[in-house]
Amino acid sequence: MFTATLIAAGRLSPQTLTDAVARLADAGCAPGTPEWLDEGDAADIAINANPAGARAALEGAVDGVDLVVQPAAGREKRLLVADMDSTMITVECIDELADYAGLKPQIAEITEAAMRGELDFAAALDARVALLKGLDASAIERCREERVRLMPGARTLVRTMRSRGATTVLVSGGFTAFAEPVAAEIGFDRAIANILEVDDGRLAGTVTKPIVDSSTKERTLRETRLKLGISDDLTLAVGDGANDLAMINIAGLGVAYRAKPVVAAAAAARIDHNDLTALLWAQGICRSAWVTS
Repeated sequence: MFTATLIAAGRLSPQTLTDAVARLADAGCAPGTPEWLDEGDAADIAINANPAGARAALEGAVDGVDLVVQPAAGREKRLLVADMDSTMITVECIDELADYAGLKPQIAEITEAAMRGELDFAAALDARVALLKGLDASAIERCREERVRLMPGARTLVRTMRSRGATTVLVSGGFTAFAEPVAAEIGFDRAIANILEVDDGRLAGTVTKPIVDSSTKERTLRETRLKLGISDDLTLAVGDGANDLAMINIAGLGVAYRAKPVVAAAAAARIDHNDLTALLWAQGICRSAWVTS
C-alpha cells in the first residue's frame, strides 16, 4: 500500500481530488477514496499499485499543488536531517556575508554553480572563503542579525516532529557562526557545520578541516539512524543543493525543497509551492497537532 499526498495550502479543491483519482485510475494505480488531512490544504489518496506511475501521473498536473508518494507504512518519521541555507533559512549565508566585503555577485556565482553540482563543493567553499580574507569578523554577527531569516514553516516542522519523539539534526555546508544560532532558534537537537577561522578579529580566509560536505551529511544520517536504532524508512532528509543529494537519496523520504534542477530530478519527493509545513502533511500529521509556538 502507498499514499499519494496532495498539498496546496488553502487552494486544494474537491474537484482537484476527483481529477487526481481519475488520473491515478488511468495510470493503473487502483486509487481509493480521497481523505482530507486538512480540508482545502492537504489530502491523501491510497493507491494499491504502481507508485512510480502515480508520481508521473500527478506531479505537475495541477498548478500550485505539491505531491508526495510513499509507502503507507513508516510514514511518520523518527529522524530529520536538514540542510540550512535556502532550506531552513531563506538565504545563502556566505553570499550575504560577501556583501559586506563588496563581493556578493562574484561569490554568489560560485555558490550557485556549486549548488547545481557543477563544481566540487569543498574546492568551491575554499575559494569563496579565501576571497573573504581580511573581512572584519564583526560582519558575521551583523549579517546574522540583518540578513538571516527563517524559512516559513521551519520552526513548526522541527518543533512538531520533536514533540512527537523525533530527533532533528541541522547539517550545513555553511558555518557554525550561523548554523548554531539558527538551530537553537528553530529547535533542532544539534547542528553540524564548518568553522570559519578568525585571526586577530578578521576572517583568516580559511575553514577548519575536514570540511562539512555531502559525505558528512550522508554519514550523519546513517550514524544517527544507527544510534537511534531505527530503520531507513523512518528517516527524512530535506535540502536544495547538489551537496544534499547523498543524504536525500538514502533517506526513507528524501525531499528536494525549492531545489536546484539536478536535485529536483533525483529526489523521491519535491516541494516547490508550499512552505516547510508541507513535510508535516506528508507524514500524515494534521494541523491540529502542529506545534506553532
